[in-house]
Amino acid sequence: MKEAYFTEDATDAALAGLTTGLAEAARGPAFDVTTAALLVLDMQAYFLDPGSHAFVPSAPAIVPVIERLARAMRAAGRPVIATRHVNAPPEAGMMGRWWRDLVAPGSEASRIEPRLEKPATRVIDKGRYDAFHATDLAPLLEAEGVRQVVVTGVLTHLCVETTARSAFVRDYAVFLPADATATYTREFHRASLLNLAHGVARIVTARDIGGPGGTT
Repeated sequence: MKEAYFTEDATDAALAGLTTGLAEAARGPAFDVTTAALLVLDMQAYFLDPGSHAFVPSAPAIVPVIERLARAMRAAGRPVIATRHVNAPPEAGMMGRWWRDLVAPGSEASRIEPRLEKPATRVIDKGRYDAFHATDLAPLLEAEGVRQVVVTGVLTHLCVETTARSAFVRDYAVFLPADATATYTREFHRASLLNLAHGVARIVTARDIGGPGGTT
């Protein structure tokens, strides 16, 4: 059952339980904004509209968090890359078999939250969980001199986790702010954090990498 484990008034309280014990597992380099890019995955009406069957109850609470991260990254001269998940039936593959419906290109459901689309350096359309799959994300990051990626957005246990793993195998240092991603349940969210902390990503908060109260 879906739950709003993040709300705009209680994000910090929810974080305490989600990130307990994860800092000890973290390895890899410290965050260096001069080589970083912010990835904002699939913050679209399909997941943000309460009238959508795919609505993520915790997603509205992370919008201002990601918005502040985007401002901090842009102020540092670093790229902010948003993805838009869309599928046309002929190319949908297993996405078409697994899910109830598809997010059609140009549909209202595909619209990125304006507060997050506006600061984006680039918007990339993707058709799979992995933002690197069949997109120009990798060459774009290379052109920008990116060696570290900060992965945010939805869904934590699907597109976010898959993209984080894909970045890792491409030798990017991966940072995942636990308060800047969301999914349907706290259990899904915590499971992804546990998995990624063990060998893939450094689990942080927005404050750690330039969000409210943080520094770049």
